[in-house]
Amino acid sequence: MNKSELVELVAEKLEMSKTDAAGAVECVIEGIREGVKVPASSVTLVGFGTFKNVYRKPRKGRNPQTGQEIAIPGKNTVTFKPSKNILD
Repeated sequence: MNKSELVELVAEKLEMSKTDAAGAVECVIEGIREGVKVPASSVTLVGFGTFKNVYRKPRKGRNPQTGQEIAIPGKNTVTFKPSKNILD
C-alpha cells in the first residue's frame, strides 16, 4: 500500500473527501516526523508501534569492488518497532 492508497482507504472508511483525507494523512505523517526529529526521542502509537530516533556509531566498511577499507560516519536514523498486535 502506498500513500495514495492509504488516502483512498481513509476517505472511504471515514466517508470524507480525498482532499480532506489527504490532509489528515499528511498531518499524521508530519506529527511523526516532528516527534522523531530530536535525537533519542520516540513516537509511540498504541496498537501500532514505535518510531524511534537512534544514533548509529561510526564504523569501518569495505568497498565491495576494490576491497578497500572505508570509514562510515555516524548518523541519526529512525527505526520502527511494530506492536504485538501488528505482529500477531
